[in-house]
Amino acid sequence: MTSLINKRVMLTGGAGFLGSFVAEKLKARGCKNIFIPKEQEFDLVDAAAIKLAFLESKPHIVIHLAAKVGGIGANRENPGKFFYDNLMMGVQMMEQARLSGVEKFVALGTICAYPKFAPVPFKESDLWNGYPEETNAPYGLAKKMMLVQGQAYRQQYGFNSIFLLPVNLYGPRDNFSPGSSHVIPALIKKCVEAVKTGAAEVTVWGTGKATREFLYVEDCAEAIVLAAEKYESSDPVNIGAGFEISIKDLSELIARLCGFTGKLVWDASKPDGQPRRMLDTSKALKAFGFKAVTDFETGLKKAIEWYKSGC
Repeated sequence: MTSLINKRVMLTGGAGFLGSFVAEKLKARGCKNIFIPKEQEFDLVDAAAIKLAFLESKPHIVIHLAAKVGGIGANRENPGKFFYDNLMMGVQMMEQARLSGVEKFVALGTICAYPKFAPVPFKESDLWNGYPEETNAPYGLAKKMMLVQGQAYRQQYGFNSIFLLPVNLYGPRDNFSPGSSHVIPALIKKCVEAVKTGAAEVTVWGTGKATREFLYVEDCAEAIVLAAEKYESSDPVNIGAGFEISIKDLSELIARLCGFTGKLVWDASKPDGQPRRMLDTSKALKAFGFKAVTDFETGLKKAIEWYKSGC
């Protein structure tokens, strides 16, 4: 087990949605020395900036959460940027960590790395059995290269890295920007604003038939810290809640929780993305004792209340 109390931890993306919760979990564990490289000061796509961040922080442990992310629309508009930025960040961060003698590197992958038609629930052993869903394949494959790199580095250099595969996250502090948000914050924003303006309809992308699994952000943060403490293999591990819900049922649930009583209109000209998504989460429970604890409706209410409080 890796104690975090007296360790210097570099937490990339630590000011972001997930990262802010990871920082809180680390502090609750007694971790006092957390370095969060700010985007304005350190461009983690740039090798020189990464080297400078390591020189300044001298970390024992790196938790790499920083990423260029977005929903289906953002992925369709920026496939090249999402591929390049995420690939270069991951490759260069891990290489510099190796050169700097870092004790442990925690890499965050994505459920988008799984094949489009992987059997449900997705098992870690299915990860290479096909090409990812096209709209987010560049992002998913760029992130998956950290798995290849971590396993290669362990084999050649004895470098200690782990690779976690979280599902779609939701909760307070999420990104509600229309141009880049994921499905839950996008729906919350639309429904809350429709209630405010008295709109009769809310348009939802796709057919509603696709399914997704969602994990409350604080649960994911706990999983990451548990893995940093207890997991010591480069084999990938799924991080999820172990359930799936159709986008249709999700939309109706969010509309109800937001108090929107109008009509949901489906824009079938927009893509559904991957047909089904749900992870087999048994390995995380066995390997480091993680199990999601937040009820889905409870988590959604917290996300809605947080969004309303900032409106």
